[in-house]
Amino acid sequence: MSNLPPPPGSPPPPPGSVPSPDDPGAVDAATPVAHRVIGTVMPVLQVDLNPGQSVVSPGGELSWMTSSIQLTTSTSGAGSKGVFGALKRTVAGGGLFLTQYQAEGGPGTISFAAKLPGEIRPVAIAPDREYLVHRHGFLAATSGVNVSIGFQQKLGAGIFGGSGFILQRITGEGTTWIALSGELVEYHLAPGENLRVIPGHVGLFDANMSFEIKMVKGVKNLLFGADSLFLASLTGPGMVWLQTMPISNLAHAIAPYLPQNESSERSTGSSIIGGLLNN
Repeated sequence: MSNLPPPPGSPPPPPGSVPSPDDPGAVDAATPVAHRVIGTVMPVLQVDLNPGQSVVSPGGELSWMTSSIQLTTSTSGAGSKGVFGALKRTVAGGGLFLTQYQAEGGPGTISFAAKLPGEIRPVAIAPDREYLVHRHGFLAATSGVNVSIGFQQKLGAGIFGGSGFILQRITGEGTTWIALSGELVEYHLAPGENLRVIPGHVGLFDANMSFEIKMVKGVKNLLFGADSLFLASLTGPGMVWLQTMPISNLAHAIAPYLPQNESSERSTGSSIIGGLLNN
């Protein structure tokens, strides 16, 4: 059972369930570097590195660092080898280039700030604990953690997903930091227990869970009543993290308040529809 209390609104982990991904004991055992998350609504991940220690992150995630941190950017890293491996990671949302941040000549600190209101959580990765993550979820990782495109059951499940998102597969051994939008709600599903979710709300789940995308049934539902044409179906046993504020929902909510002329209004409408299909 997890040492952490479940987030507000989440059912408690059932007796005998596996620990939560951010279980303090598991994270401490898997993480060779000191780290902490500062802040609440717009958190910042701060990682302290001793000489020779390093972390990797997709390009564009860095916020600030001390002078002893050295950068190396390449297409390799996070388990990717060669151009083909980098392209597969890019399709998954991890970016074509990864940057390694290493402390040289003395201890150093590097920080990654959240781009949207939400949460940053450390996740312990082990050979027997792999995860599928929202395509924008991967923030940083220690060496030994691999990031690739994740397919679960059907090809359409990962690529089309009702909302068009692609799932990242996080494997290997070490610690990764996951950034999700809004509040985080955790569910532990028993064997055979099913949860149906608007696809953009899926944040992270155990890689061994059954996952597929199903179209909403019924003509009236499709034309008038359904909030989405597709639902993600997750079946236990396993653990699921849901994010309460998909990026497309935020974009849709603020769009009416943005200044625009008639032509931009048409293009914005198209962009919102496209965004709803690509969250």
